[in-house]
Amino acid sequence: MLQLYTIFHLNIAYSSIEEEQRPEVIRRCYWPLLRLARKYDLPFGIEATGHTLEAIGFRDPAWVEELRRLTTEGNCEFIGSGYAQIIGPLVPADVNVANLRLGNQVYERLLGFRPDIALVNEQAYSAGLVQHYIDAGYRAIAMEWDNPYRCHPEWNPEWRYFPQIAYGQHGQEIPLIWNNAIAFQKFQRHAYGEIELPEYLEYLCRHLSEQSRVFPFYGNDVEIFDFRPGRYHTEASLHEDGEWNRIDRLFEALLSDSRFCFMRPNQALDLLNAPGAGNRLHLESPEQPIPVKKQEKYNITRWAVTGRDDLGINTTCQRIFESLKAKPASNDDDWRELCYLWSSDFRTHITEKRWKVYRERLAAFEKKVGSERFRPRLISAPGLWQDDPVPDLPADVRVARNEPYLTIETDAIKIRLNSRRGFAIDALWFKDISTDWLCGTIHHGYYDDINWGADYYTGHLVLESPGYRRITDLEPAEQVSVAYEQATESVRIQTEILLDCGKLYKTFSINSSGDQPYIGIDYQLDWSKPMAGSLRLGYITINPEAFSQSKLSYATHNGGHDLEYFKMTEPINHEDAVSFLISAKQALGCTGSIIKLGDHNHHIAVIVDKSAGALVGMIHYQKIGNSYICRLIWSAQEMDDTSRMTGETAELLRCSLRVSAVRTDITPPP
Repeated sequence: MLQLYTIFHLNIAYSSIEEEQRPEVIRRCYWPLLRLARKYDLPFGIEATGHTLEAIGFRDPAWVEELRRLTTEGNCEFIGSGYAQIIGPLVPADVNVANLRLGNQVYERLLGFRPDIALVNEQAYSAGLVQHYIDAGYRAIAMEWDNPYRCHPEWNPEWRYFPQIAYGQHGQEIPLIWNNAIAFQKFQRHAYGEIELPEYLEYLCRHLSEQSRVFPFYGNDVEIFDFRPGRYHTEASLHEDGEWNRIDRLFEALLSDSRFCFMRPNQALDLLNAPGAGNRLHLESPEQPIPVKKQEKYNITRWAVTGRDDLGINTTCQRIFESLKAKPASNDDDWRELCYLWSSDFRTHITEKRWKVYRERLAAFEKKVGSERFRPRLISAPGLWQDDPVPDLPADVRVARNEPYLTIETDAIKIRLNSRRGFAIDALWFKDISTDWLCGTIHHGYYDDINWGADYYTGHLVLESPGYRRITDLEPAEQVSVAYEQATESVRIQTEILLDCGKLYKTFSINSSGDQPYIGIDYQLDWSKPMAGSLRLGYITINPEAFSQSKLSYATHNGGHDLEYFKMTEPINHEDAVSFLISAKQALGCTGSIIKLGDHNHHIAVIVDKSAGALVGMIHYQKIGNSYICRLIWSAQEMDDTSRMTGETAELLRCSLRVSAVRTDITPPP
């Protein structure tokens, strides 16, 4: 027998639904769901954010009352997710904590209880989220099977039919029930009339076994039945029979079929001790640190650096977060508003009308909390290079120019910049850490493989846009200034480069004071000609001879309090395009503002100022003969089906990185 469960996902903030359409959504989508559960006494799992419940209750209190009756007196089960549908791996840990806490407050107030199971928002999972769900009192989470399984070929495929345990990297454990993207897409196709009942039943029967199994029958949106949000031009027309009528007949057929029965999601957890259940699984992997639901085109960059202006609004939200953290008087209303403003639906197919209202609300809240003070100062135009000697530099700072290289050396740092390539970093030494240069340029001919016969730079910028030639800042840097900043005790090298997409000011700061010397890399692009595509910068190409290939790892935060560690043994290419339309397949949230890259002896640490530009990181690692290439890339923009170039994206682009090196082990914990 195949035991089926559902998690119907309700989201009144669905990106392409106008606010005035919400009563229609409640009438056409939400009421039919509850009536179906009542008609057949079906044990549906129903999930909604706290904000969605509040919005429904404001317009139709009777619906919330019926949900409460079904979940407290009947067979239905309510599944939680937080106050707003935020993408956990892309926001700071404290925001995730607040979102779950505020969601529980709404659930208790409107439903009278806290749910036991949480649906991971948009099925965007990271290991760092496990502790948040535990701390919020959740007994289990629901997460998609298909994408984690794709990156874990060692898993037994039979495990998809039983509850398992999501295993955090620092010993955290939380039980797990599965969602299944293929299953919910099949359900949708049947509702739309694209496949008929015999074909759908044939699909379900493929999951039958002599052993009893549990299977996620449906785990996705409700707003797509008998209503069209207008998200895609290719949306199917409403079925003439009525999609809820087709769903009704489907449940009637399944209830009369002895091969199937229905259960609450919570009941699936009763099988944790069954054979094949209860395995401790790492859902994340080095090549997919943040698994997301559905096909690969639907990945974490969708809410980070695509949309209308994901970078801009995420950067503003980051500044608001910094302001709330710095204000002891911040209250739940402030954190509730920030969670709302960080919601996923403002970052995808949002309508023009809602986008305008959102931008105004975001700006008003930023002004209210005073987060403008976290905006970075603008870079002014550099002066021209002066002949040696460079004036006003301390005695321990040595500057030499030997065409095409400009070398700056202190007692702790040495950096060699290539003036013919936009001052790309040719080599960077941290003297107390290693006698080798740790990152820089791997020159053409280094690899004995024609597929890798190119120069691999550090510290540069690349813009790739469909229909245009590649734009880079690897141009001669004719204007440059070198100066010493007394206030920061740092040497400052600045240049100006005119690109096809705007004017770029690029600044390097070398700071040898303090316990951890570093170099800063600042970019300011006058984004006068916005272009669709990928904009990547701050490349860090490590020296293959300075790090042990067998011990190579990276670490960052993806929404959790603790660093997540990943060992690099197989090829990783987060920046690889999925298709002509989808420019990247994966990214790192870097929600703690740091990415570490290195081995068991030492590592490079790169800190990003997310209040200047909320960049996300990418890793590219590949064995090449007896050597390898390993790069960290920062993305400011990617392209997908949500991308829209508007006037707002023509604003100044400001990004700031700080690079240092540390003699510590970053290999993953056992």
